[in-house]
Amino acid sequence: MYACSKFVSASSLVRSTQLLSRPLSAVVLNRPETLTHESLSTFPVPHPLTSLVPNRSFQTSALSRDIDTAAKFIGAGAATVGVAGSGAGIGTVFGSLIIGYARNPSLKQQLFSYAILGFALSEAMGLFCLMVAFLILFAM
Repeated sequence: MYACSKFVSASSLVRSTQLLSRPLSAVVLNRPETLTHESLSTFPVPHPLTSLVPNRSFQTSALSRDIDTAAKFIGAGAATVGVAGSGAGIGTVFGSLIIGYARNPSLKQQLFSYAILGFALSEAMGLFCLMVAFLILFAM
Protein backbone atom coordinates (compact mmCIF):
# COMPACT_ATOMS: atom_id res chain seq x y z
CA MET A 1 0.00 0.00 0.00
CA TYR A 2 2.86 2.41 0.85
CA ALA A 3 4.49 1.73 -2.52
CA CYS A 4 1.21 2.46 -4.26
CA SER A 5 0.74 5.78 -2.50
CA LYS A 6 4.34 6.67 -3.22
CA PHE A 7 3.75 5.92 -6.90
CA VAL A 8 0.46 7.83 -7.17
CA SER A 9 1.34 10.99 -5.24
CA ALA A 10 3.72 13.64 -6.42
CA SER A 11 6.48 14.90 -4.18
CA SER A 12 4.73 18.28 -3.77
CA LEU A 13 1.61 16.56 -2.46
CA VAL A 14 3.59 14.45 -0.06
CA ARG A 15 5.33 17.54 1.23
CA SER A 16 2.07 19.42 1.73
CA THR A 17 0.04 16.72 3.42
CA GLN A 18 0.80 13.71 5.53
CA LEU A 19 -2.55 12.06 4.86
CA LEU A 20 -1.46 10.40 1.60
CA SER A 21 1.25 8.30 3.22
CA ARG A 22 -0.91 7.09 6.12
CA PRO A 23 -3.22 4.09 6.00
CA LEU A 24 -6.87 4.85 5.26
CA SER A 25 -8.10 3.61 8.66
CA ALA A 26 -5.78 6.00 10.49
CA VAL A 27 -6.95 8.89 8.34
CA VAL A 28 -10.65 8.20 8.95
CA LEU A 29 -10.40 7.53 12.69
CA ASN A 30 -8.07 10.40 13.63
CA ARG A 31 -8.29 14.12 13.02
CA PRO A 32 -5.84 15.65 10.56
CA GLU A 33 -2.68 16.91 12.18
CA THR A 34 -0.97 20.20 11.60
CA LEU A 35 2.37 20.03 9.88
CA THR A 36 5.43 20.62 11.98
CA HIS A 37 9.09 20.50 11.16
CA GLU A 38 9.39 17.14 12.94
CA SER A 39 6.62 15.54 10.87
CA LEU A 40 8.20 16.79 7.65
CA SER A 41 11.59 15.38 8.52
CA THR A 42 10.43 11.81 7.76
CA PHE A 43 10.13 12.64 4.06
CA PRO A 44 13.26 12.34 1.93
CA VAL A 45 12.37 15.50 -0.04
CA PRO A 46 14.53 18.45 1.05
CA HIS A 47 12.68 21.66 1.84
CA PRO A 48 13.81 25.04 3.13
CA LEU A 49 12.84 25.99 6.66
CA THR A 50 11.65 29.38 5.47
CA SER A 51 8.74 27.76 3.66
CA LEU A 52 7.14 26.96 7.04
CA VAL A 53 7.17 30.59 8.19
CA PRO A 54 4.94 33.10 6.41
CA ASN A 55 6.87 35.96 4.88
CA ARG A 56 5.86 39.41 6.20
CA SER A 57 7.40 42.61 5.01
CA PHE A 58 8.22 45.51 7.34
CA GLN A 59 5.30 47.91 7.49
CA THR A 60 4.89 51.20 9.29
CA SER A 61 1.35 52.34 9.83
CA ALA A 62 0.01 55.68 10.98
CA LEU A 63 -0.93 54.08 14.29
CA SER A 64 2.62 52.92 15.03
CA ARG A 65 3.99 56.35 14.11
CA ASP A 66 1.50 57.93 16.52
CA ILE A 67 2.58 55.53 19.25
CA ASP A 68 6.24 56.37 18.59
CA THR A 69 5.48 60.10 18.76
CA ALA A 70 3.54 59.67 22.00
CA ALA A 71 6.43 57.67 23.46
CA LYS A 72 8.83 60.49 22.53
CA PHE A 73 6.67 63.06 24.29
CA ILE A 74 6.30 60.88 27.38
CA GLY A 75 10.05 60.24 27.51
CA ALA A 76 10.88 63.92 27.07
CA GLY A 77 8.41 64.83 29.82
CA ALA A 78 9.93 62.26 32.15
CA ALA A 79 13.41 63.61 31.40
CA THR A 80 12.42 67.19 32.28
CA VAL A 81 11.40 66.15 35.80
CA GLY A 82 15.07 66.56 36.70
CA VAL A 83 14.79 70.30 36.03
CA ALA A 84 12.43 70.58 39.00
CA GLY A 85 15.01 68.75 41.11
CA SER A 86 17.58 71.26 39.97
CA GLY A 87 15.36 74.14 41.11
CA ALA A 88 14.85 72.50 44.48
CA GLY A 89 18.60 71.96 44.79
CA ILE A 90 19.37 75.60 44.03
CA GLY A 91 16.83 76.70 46.61
CA THR A 92 18.36 74.39 49.20
CA VAL A 93 21.88 75.67 48.46
CA PHE A 94 21.00 79.34 48.86
CA GLY A 95 18.75 78.63 51.83
CA SER A 96 21.69 76.93 53.53
CA LEU A 97 23.90 79.91 52.59
CA ILE A 98 21.54 82.29 54.40
CA ILE A 99 21.35 80.03 57.46
CA GLY A 100 25.15 79.65 57.55
CA TYR A 101 25.71 83.39 57.17
CA ALA A 102 23.23 84.09 59.96
CA ARG A 103 25.10 81.72 62.30
CA ASN A 104 28.61 82.90 61.49
CA PRO A 105 28.92 86.15 59.51
CA SER A 106 32.73 86.01 59.52
CA LEU A 107 32.70 83.03 57.08
CA LYS A 108 30.75 84.98 54.45
CA GLN A 109 33.31 84.65 51.62
CA GLN A 110 33.97 80.91 52.13
CA LEU A 111 30.24 80.12 52.44
CA PHE A 112 29.50 82.11 49.29
CA SER A 113 32.13 80.22 47.27
CA TYR A 114 30.64 76.89 48.46
CA ALA A 115 27.17 78.14 47.54
CA ILE A 116 28.27 79.09 44.02
CA LEU A 117 29.86 75.65 43.60
CA GLY A 118 26.63 73.95 44.76
CA PHE A 119 24.58 76.19 42.47
CA ALA A 120 26.76 75.31 39.47
CA LEU A 121 26.55 71.56 40.10
CA SER A 122 22.80 71.66 40.66
CA GLU A 123 22.23 73.80 37.57
CA ALA A 124 24.43 71.46 35.49
CA MET A 125 22.23 68.51 36.47
CA GLY A 126 19.14 70.44 35.37
CA LEU A 127 20.74 71.35 32.05
CA PHE A 128 21.75 67.72 31.47
CA CYS A 129 18.13 66.67 32.02
CA LEU A 130 16.94 69.32 29.60
CA MET A 131 19.54 68.24 27.04
CA VAL A 132 18.37 64.60 27.27
CA ALA A 133 14.76 65.75 26.78
CA PHE A 134 15.71 67.64 23.61
CA LEU A 135 17.73 64.66 22.37
CA ILE A 136 14.71 62.41 22.84
CA LEU A 137 12.45 64.84 20.98
CA PHE A 138 14.63 65.84 18.06
CA ALA A 139 17.43 63.29 17.61
CA MET A 140 15.46 60.03 17.68
